[in-house]
Amino acid sequence: GDEILAGCINKNGLLTIEVKKEFGESTLAKILDLVKNASSKKAPTENFITKFARYYTPIVVISAVVLALIPPLLIPGATFSQWIYRALVFLVVSCPCALVISIPLGFFGGIGGASKSGILVKGGNYLEALNSVEMVVFDKTGTLTKGVFKVTQMHVEGDINEEELLEYAASVESYSNHPIATSILKAYGKEVNKKDIEDVEEIAGKGIRAKVKGKYVLAGNAKLMESEKIPYTKGKNVGSIIYLAIDNKYVGSIIISDEVKDDSIAAIKRLKSMGIKKIVMLTGDNKDIASSIGKVLGVDEVYSELLPQDKVEKLEKLQKEKSPKGKIVFVGDGINDAPVLARADIGIAMGGVGSDAAIEAADIVIMTDEPSKIALAIKIAQKTKKIVMQNIVFALGVKAIILILAVFGVANMWEAVFGDVGVALIAVLNSMRAMKN
Repeated sequence: GDEILAGCINKNGLLTIEVKKEFGESTLAKILDLVKNASSKKAPTENFITKFARYYTPIVVISAVVLALIPPLLIPGATFSQWIYRALVFLVVSCPCALVISIPLGFFGGIGGASKSGILVKGGNYLEALNSVEMVVFDKTGTLTKGVFKVTQMHVEGDINEEELLEYAASVESYSNHPIATSILKAYGKEVNKKDIEDVEEIAGKGIRAKVKGKYVLAGNAKLMESEKIPYTKGKNVGSIIYLAIDNKYVGSIIISDEVKDDSIAAIKRLKSMGIKKIVMLTGDNKDIASSIGKVLGVDEVYSELLPQDKVEKLEKLQKEKSPKGKIVFVGDGINDAPVLARADIGIAMGGVGSDAAIEAADIVIMTDEPSKIALAIKIAQKTKKIVMQNIVFALGVKAIILILAVFGVANMWEAVFGDVGVALIAVLNSMRAMKN
């Protein structure tokens, strides 16, 4: 009676599955459709230099022609050769080479500097957009957490200690290759003596029953305890809970949780210190687990038990909260995150563990899977923008001075060449600073 989504992995056992939907109606098809439609909704970043050159170039060419022809006709004693020379000086210095070369080069430098730190940016417009980030939205599993199960807590009852509880659990789970069983065996850290284990029986959807050192041991979820009518202490659901009973008597529980990444807490603190207004976590996990991890991480809001389409809806609601020029970043790693990565103003994927669909849909890919690199990417973007703005102000400022001097005949051709080539070279050298983080 369970519903299985395409892409699930059967680790062990035999499954009989009935296909109820055609591909066009499947969850995978819906995810691909969401990615395609979400991409079309993204507003492209206006490219400053393209818009500027559209007006600047015709204006300076017309101005040079006017400068060459009108003054000799209107000013007594003025010669065409004198004013044509001034017009040529004006035309040389007005060439927008410094802007055309240095602005894209500034962004290329920023992209190159980011790639040195394992941050792959798919375009200068995404690097520029990072300067306006107001909200960062995270997926949980594989993004803020390692996506690896680990024994985090143990609770014992009766005449048994934690070491014995773990030994019984490891013995029962030693014949299973389920991720939860693997995490218990890893926590036990010793070789299990399989001669002590008899009559192993897997109870579908509930757990395992086995005879260990002559005692009947049950290990599984709450359903197993209830079906065997064993009174037990229900644990708070902050992870997967394995309940253990020996000879039909409850002896304790083991809590297995997804481990938070080493730098996740520091990453969120750093983002807040940089002035990010809101940090949100979206997850398909249950409410208790999500809330518990949300508190540990220090995020502002947590939304749990979400399907891929629910994540897109939540993101669209969050977009209404930001300012018109503000940007929302979404950070994820799985195929179920692909639609949200495409819909966000800036999508960031974890490249090491991320699915192909997530990496394809994202605008920025973090190859080291470290959430702290998001703050670094913003810092690189801010530095890049500062360098680009320096180049724009410097180039336009020098050109404006030499243009005025050219009109009055003070500037010569060599000054015009400096105003064009010299300024371009200085701007290029300045742009190269963006490569250093």
